[in-house]
Amino acid sequence: MRILMVEDDPAIAGPLEEGLTREGFTVQAAATGRAALAAEGYDLVLLDLGLPDIDGHVVCREIRQQSSVPIIVVTARSDEIDRVTLLELGADDYVVKPFGFRELVARIRAVLRRSEGVTQANGPESIGPLVLDLRTHEVIFSGQEVTLTPKEFDLLACLAEDPGAVRTRDQIMSKVWDEHWWGSTKTLDVHLASLRKKLDAEFIETVRGVGFRLAGEDSGQEDPGNKESKPT
Repeated sequence: MRILMVEDDPAIAGPLEEGLTREGFTVQAAATGRAALAAEGYDLVLLDLGLPDIDGHVVCREIRQQSSVPIIVVTARSDEIDRVTLLELGADDYVVKPFGFRELVARIRAVLRRSEGVTQANGPESIGPLVLDLRTHEVIFSGQEVTLTPKEFDLLACLAEDPGAVRTRDQIMSKVWDEHWWGSTKTLDVHLASLRKKLDAEFIETVRGVGFRLAGEDSGQEDPGNKESKPT
């Protein structure tokens, strides 16, 4: 697998490239945001935020607009809001400096496994007004094509595996993010809110005290006291 490593500090970039190469990855190094945006032919981006020319948030957003390739952000900023912002911009995961090399490799492999799983899946599938193609990542809702970030797509695909069935927060976090996820689950709420805006607030239901599900054909017959059809 080919990794685009975006890191401007040679003291970090050199050993990291050597370590990743020993793990079997092909590493393409970029020391600036411009070099990262000009790069091609990679399977995953390892993106440091502290770049000398372009803010890492901008680089993350630009890469995501061009490609659905997985992005892991490396940041020294531990503020939770900053992390949620990165995930909203399309990052698939993040690690906070200082980090252990084994942890980083584990996160890289986990993100790649999830990405490969989606790529190899069958499609398309129709669920009421939704048409979801797991192979091409195409989403059509009520006849209109919808553009989703990779994490929004993975979240929708998770719920679509069994339409009408309730997925708990823990099940979703384990499936869409990582079974060893240690960050805040607020990122799930952020992505759900974004999905509801792009699709329909009533299509993704909150089952109070349990979790979330896609609205089924008989969902209108449920006791409205047992669910919230729209987030606050």
